[in-house]
Amino acid sequence: MNSLTAISRYHDLLSRPGLANDSWDLLTARMAERNMVFGERPLCTVLRPLFYSPEEWRYLVNRTELILRLFDRLASLMLDDAELRAQIHATPEEEHLIRIDHGYRSTIPTARLDSFFARNQDGSRSLGFVEFNGESPASMAYSDVLGELFLEMPVMQEFGQLYALRKLPSKRPALDEFLRVYYKWRGDSSKLPDIAIVDWHDVPTASEFDLFVEFFAEHGVTAVICDPEEMEFTNGRLYASGTPVDFVYKRVLTSELLLRYGLNHPIVDALQARAICLVNPFSCKLLHKKASLAVASDERNAHLLTADEQQAVKAHIPWTRTVEERSTIDPNGNPIDLLPWASANRESLVLKPNDEYGGKGVRIGWETQQPEWDAALAAAASEPTVVQERVQIAYEEFPAMTDDGGVAIDPRLVDSDPFLFRGERVHGCLCRLSSETLLNVTAGGGSIVPVFVVEEKDA
Repeated sequence: MNSLTAISRYHDLLSRPGLANDSWDLLTARMAERNMVFGERPLCTVLRPLFYSPEEWRYLVNRTELILRLFDRLASLMLDDAELRAQIHATPEEEHLIRIDHGYRSTIPTARLDSFFARNQDGSRSLGFVEFNGESPASMAYSDVLGELFLEMPVMQEFGQLYALRKLPSKRPALDEFLRVYYKWRGDSSKLPDIAIVDWHDVPTASEFDLFVEFFAEHGVTAVICDPEEMEFTNGRLYASGTPVDFVYKRVLTSELLLRYGLNHPIVDALQARAICLVNPFSCKLLHKKASLAVASDERNAHLLTADEQQAVKAHIPWTRTVEERSTIDPNGNPIDLLPWASANRESLVLKPNDEYGGKGVRIGWETQQPEWDAALAAAASEPTVVQERVQIAYEEFPAMTDDGGVAIDPRLVDSDPFLFRGERVHGCLCRLSSETLLNVTAGGGSIVPVFVVEEKDA
């Protein structure tokens, strides 16, 4: 099945009188009812989901799971090899946290691989994984609920007469994984966890925590949302806003926790005392650092990869290096001195801080003047930063309402970010759209849409 044909037929439906307006009015009203906002902005600003054919989704899942298993194995190798682990440039405090035994095997119970999956008109495609979100992947609940809301829209119901629509849920796989690691940590399944969802009160993703609390309650699991400041470890118990908990769903980033408290926080104390099950564990930093892609793609680590893994890395992970004075090979396999080469090849490169999020500090070479690029390179040599090869960016046309009540169909940048579980499986997918090259909702723009697998019904 050609997904481009399905997209065209969906857009044609929007030309029916009143269908676009009725659909948008329903979607915006339902988003308001469910508090589907990012900060103060509505999560979704367009009228169509991202569509994949069954074959396209299978391809994305199969390739993602291959890369995921490689990263999971690299994390285990880094845990056992201090020299290899040094390539991610963890701080001494992070090193301490990484080495704490968290009571179960997995480094990444939940994660997300952020990619561009470009589907071209001639039938060719490219898939490039540009970041590994190994710490606190957002939008599992957002994406699920958006999928439910889209199915209520009149245009989706009309489209559903033509195509079978399959949602790609993530909340249930997340809860299943939480329970799996909790029972592994406890050593039995005699009780359900008492969960604390922990992050700063003012984060823009706070509304998603309410969706998780609601979902957990539907399955008999109690959860409380609390700020790191509202936690206490006393008499062998961790308390979140005064409630005893034995499971921490840590949405606050490790770097921010360390910046505020160092190693002196009740979560750290409770983890060291084996009083809590922590998801994700602090060892997720091994993969969350941007330099993990350099570990996977650097020629000095090629001996750690099988021939199939090397081929997969070459196909799907852009050439990535930590910025430093060194000799290496370029994306074509030629020997280079890294810093002069990175300066001369600005238009095909991106600079990214090793441990930031939301697009902070990212320099897009082809949108940066040479003096600013060279200054950023010089600064990067003293602050852990990666330089990464430009990948083919995915573009697709999406419809949106205009101020005069019409429908404008314009190209948007599209990223496809499969949600990962247990270090081996894909369930669900985040899709973000933007009209800017820096595709990140946290950075202040863009939109989230649900992802559906669509298949034409028999006539």
